[in-house]
Amino acid sequence: MRTLFCALGLTVALLWAAPAHAQFANRSLGLSLGYMDFNRTAGLEGGFFLGLDASLYIEGGFDLVSLTKITFPKDPATGKRVVGLAPSIGIRYLFLEESFRPFAGSDISYLFVLREGTTGQYVGIGPNVGFEYFVSDSVSLGLRGQYNIYIALNEDTQNSLTFGATAAAYF
Repeated sequence: MRTLFCALGLTVALLWAAPAHAQFANRSLGLSLGYMDFNRTAGLEGGFFLGLDASLYIEGGFDLVSLTKITFPKDPATGKRVVGLAPSIGIRYLFLEESFRPFAGSDISYLFVLREGTTGQYVGIGPNVGFEYFVSDSVSLGLRGQYNIYIALNEDTQNSLTFGATAAAYF
C-alpha cells in the first residue's frame, strides 16, 4: 500500500511539473568594435571605435544597457585625427530570451570631441536594433546598429549612424 501511495504521489508531481527552461545570467560586460558614421556631426568624418558594453537584465524581457565608445575620427578642416568619447545609457527589449536574442531599444548618448585648442559637446537620443547569440552558457556574440540625433547649443541638429560587433561575458 505504501508503494502505491509513493508511486501515485510521484506520478502527480511529474504531471504538475513545469517544463525546464534555459537559464542565463543577468549581467554582462563586453567589448565592441565598430564604425561611427558622423555624417559631418561636429564637422567630423566617420571612424572606427572601440567600446565597453555592460547590461543588466531588469525583468519581463527588458535590459538596462550602457555602451562607452572611444573613436579617432578625422577632422576635415585640419586633416588630423581627433579624439571622440561617446558614452550612452539606455533600455532594450529582448524579443526572445533564449540563446538567440533579437532586440530593439533606445539610448541617450553624449558625444565629447577633443580637438587641438577646443572641444565639442553634444547630447543625443536614438533607436537601436540588433541581436545576441550565446555560443556558450556565459559568452555571447552580437551585432548592433544605432541611429543618433545630436543636439548642441548654437548649432544645427546633427546625426550619426553606428554599426558594431560585440563579444560579452555574462555572470
